[in-house]
Amino acid sequence: MILADFGAEVNGLLSGLGIYDTHIVKALPAAPVTDLNAVEQVLSLKPLLTNEELDRFYRPEINEVRGEDTTVALAGKYRQAFGAVPYKTFVMGHPGVGKSTEIARLLRALADQYRGIRISVATELNPASFKIFDVLLLMMIKIAEETKARLDVGLLDSAIAQRLLDDILVYFADQKITDTRIRGLDFQAGGGVKTESFWTKILPVFASVKGEIRIAADRKQETVEYRLRRLPDLTELANRLVGFCADSLQNVEGKEWLFVLEDFDRYGISGEQLQEVFVRYGSVLRDLRANMLFVIPVWMAYSQEATQLPFSKALIPDTPVYDRFHADHRQGREAVRAVLFARVSSGIMDAGQAERLIVASGGNLRDLFFMGSSAAQYALQSEEAGRSIAERDVTRAIYTMRREYRNRLGESPHDPKPVHWEEKARKLVAVYHNEPGSDIPDPVLYSLLRARALQEFNDEGWFGVHPLVVDILKEQRRLPEDAPGGSR
Repeated sequence: MILADFGAEVNGLLSGLGIYDTHIVKALPAAPVTDLNAVEQVLSLKPLLTNEELDRFYRPEINEVRGEDTTVALAGKYRQAFGAVPYKTFVMGHPGVGKSTEIARLLRALADQYRGIRISVATELNPASFKIFDVLLLMMIKIAEETKARLDVGLLDSAIAQRLLDDILVYFADQKITDTRIRGLDFQAGGGVKTESFWTKILPVFASVKGEIRIAADRKQETVEYRLRRLPDLTELANRLVGFCADSLQNVEGKEWLFVLEDFDRYGISGEQLQEVFVRYGSVLRDLRANMLFVIPVWMAYSQEATQLPFSKALIPDTPVYDRFHADHRQGREAVRAVLFARVSSGIMDAGQAERLIVASGGNLRDLFFMGSSAAQYALQSEEAGRSIAERDVTRAIYTMRREYRNRLGESPHDPKPVHWEEKARKLVAVYHNEPGSDIPDPVLYSLLRARALQEFNDEGWFGVHPLVVDILKEQRRLPEDAPGGSR
């Protein structure tokens, strides 16, 4: 069974905080719910999106137990950068730790100074083939759309607007840039510019380009090479457009734009693509005069190219349910319990079953919600449907999730070199026993982080083996049957 991704149900963008469109994404129901039929909806795998949802469901205990509130630290960085040099950073964390929710918190905390533009590269670009110029184009398109839709004001300087309009249209008039599938558009420049003509000329071009970069899997190699050669021209245009839109926002609201580019950690985006964007062409991102935040996979910090990443990295760590010596981490479990019982009533589960789900999840909220939702569905299908989630229902949900983790431990096409199970098993056992050097980055550690078999905790910066993977090691007799730290 394939796990849904945070944000997979999300379409469009919400104004104000730059969050997602609540008209498309159904709001979470009132909680905590007491009806099994409502559990699947309230344990949705989408992030908290609105101020109302943050107020109802966000629990600060999660960050208290992690050792540091990364969101508060980042907010301080962006506040220091306001009106000065733009701040750019990477945010990392395993899928399911709540990165998208933390970004919503960040944008809410900065709402008096910044207007966020949230961009999902996995849904708005072709995840299998996007290039650095696609990322730049998407940023240009988004800031133009947001400026027109949210501000809708007169141009600050018609001469600047005219030159910018002319140069953008000349750039996209090049058929090697626009792709021969974009036809019927007016790329003619000149003749003075008004607010309506500026947007009516640029936005249709951008709309067509947006469609082209979304389905860009079959681009010719010569087209890609040509666009890369023209990358300095595109970077200059992007800076001019961002500056123009930034001046408009400053003039109307006294705020700055903050680009949030998410989902670089989504399945289907290869390590080679990420290294090309952030390492090979990292200088392009450094040259952009804009506040930016990129969500990247946690394993990138342990790749060979990690030292070449152009910006600082901020980690949103996992929430422990065991300490590094495999004793129960009571504070971590209580924090996860607070999140769960903000959504479902404790009376909806038989005694001890919530604890089983919390431990099996390894503190990962996505895993917790998925198993809780599955257990509720199993309960509804049972002969005693509608009463509560019983032991058998939780057991089935845990088995399903354990199979998912077992499948991830196979060889991955995304690893820079094949890593066999025997190598992974030895590393997992070494990490489990806290052996010296087991946390030193290498291809095996890199692969296990990508598979989410290892978790990373922030108070002392240590790794732990996910409880479901501990179960697998015990099943294979690589750990003793009574070894602590598993789900059972």
